[in-house]
Amino acid sequence: MVLITLLLLLCVSFTIHIYYLVAYVRSHDERYLRRFLDTTVTNVILAGSCIVIAIFRPRSINEMDSSVLIWLMSGTMMAAMALLQASVLGRVRSRARLPGYYHYNHFGRKVLNPSAVKPYEVLFFFLSVPFFLIAGAYFVARAIKYFY
Repeated sequence: MVLITLLLLLCVSFTIHIYYLVAYVRSHDERYLRRFLDTTVTNVILAGSCIVIAIFRPRSINEMDSSVLIWLMSGTMMAAMALLQASVLGRVRSRARLPGYYHYNHFGRKVLNPSAVKPYEVLFFFLSVPFFLIAGAYFVARAIKYFY
């Protein structure tokens, strides 16, 4: 159980690590760089703990229920993709309300400018959809099988 918890924490920490890397590359803000380095240390400590447990208690690996681990990791991945999609939709929605990003057509309807959505947001949104669907389907199917 300890090993499953450590592996799940490592998965979450690695996801956060990638997020801070992308945020730092986009903004060049030192705050994201510090958080990226903090998650690096966290990843090394968690991975080292998993290695130490694997070396000194190899039976814990054999006793580990990998189906539960994969199920929980798919749930983590599904949640991360849902948060990514929600953040992209939230940013686009807030930008769409600003008057600089829309105009009115001849019929008096509000029409959004193409600049309301940035190309990388479209890319992140549509690339995350298959991962969300696959991980979500596996998570929900295993949850139904696990609880019923």
